[in-house]
Amino acid sequence: MIEFYTWGTPNGQKVSIMLEEIGLPYRVHPIDILKDEQFAPDFLEISPNNKIPAIVDTETGQALMESGAILLYLAEKTGQLWPQEPHRKWDVMQWLMWQMGGFGPMLGQAHHFLHYNAGKSDYAEDRYGNEAKRLWGVLDKRLSAVDFVAGTYSIADIAIWPWASRYPIQGIEISDYPNVVRWYREVAARPAVQRGWNVPERDDSIPMP
Repeated sequence: MIEFYTWGTPNGQKVSIMLEEIGLPYRVHPIDILKDEQFAPDFLEISPNNKIPAIVDTETGQALMESGAILLYLAEKTGQLWPQEPHRKWDVMQWLMWQMGGFGPMLGQAHHFLHYNAGKSDYAEDRYGNEAKRLWGVLDKRLSAVDFVAGTYSIADIAIWPWASRYPIQGIEISDYPNVVRWYREVAARPAVQRGWNVPERDDSIPMP
């Protein structure tokens, strides 16, 4: 059993989608970040950085924070969605790191300045709005050459897609990125993605271009 501590954010959805894809049994522990539940002492024992998601694998006793590390752990545990042939393995890894170091953090800043705090800083809106468009362009170019980000569907797609799904609040006109649209729709159609989107249960539907 995987004890899964999460909330309805892109980082949380990475892990819920992964758990649905690989079919491991898991129990959801909602951590309401709007009520500062991520600062509770019991949660900090599992996730010292006070961020969701986090897991505890009751089979091994392993506790993990950081969504990228969790994806790698679950992929290695089950032998799924992370090919081990060296070239393919590192192709997945580089795109996972691209998401962790750029596509996630920069789009998070775009959310903050373009949507939740619009009008407070022209400089920040320009900086993160332009960087969001640049990163979307990188993704679109990549997907012009391959079906999925690392060739076949993998943890790289699972990491990137939830952040792409917030395009309505990123200042992005998604139709400007036709290769991303094709990929986005294909990933969104997967039953595991649809189930994982709703963990914890939520009223929002997946935005569709």
